[in-house]
Amino acid sequence: METTTRPPLPPFTAATARQKVLAAEAAWNSRDPVRVAAAYTPDSVWRNRNEFVSGRADITAFLTGKWERELDYALRKELWAFHDNRIAVRFQYEWRDAAGQWWRSYGNELWEFAESGLMSRREASINDVPITASERRIFGPRSDDELTQPLPLR
Repeated sequence: METTTRPPLPPFTAATARQKVLAAEAAWNSRDPVRVAAAYTPDSVWRNRNEFVSGRADITAFLTGKWERELDYALRKELWAFHDNRIAVRFQYEWRDAAGQWWRSYGNELWEFAESGLMSRREASINDVPITASERRIFGPRSDDELTQPLPLR
């Protein structure tokens, strides 16, 4: 039985939902599959684009492959909405492929949390847009001066 808790715990407020989103962003920007997977319940289920993933071992394997393909990955997440134990986010991330082509990926995620504060369900819809290196605007983890900046549409 899972005894780990991951504050903040549901039900979420605007402040704790935002805290959860920024913690997720920081973890994903670490590009450490084990660290990221630890934020999910052992039986967490995902839909990521057209892939379906179940459990921490599959999450870790999925993320390992993702960051082997998506080089120099840098992410920004923004709270969109929350209610009780659910959070909706929008996000953008940039990465380059092995051929050197840069991409900006735009997406939305729906999250559901267990009482422990671990995420039990994640559904992600994502679209990729090719960009040039000069169009990049996401570089590494978010700086303090970026904390209040909303994500631009483009």
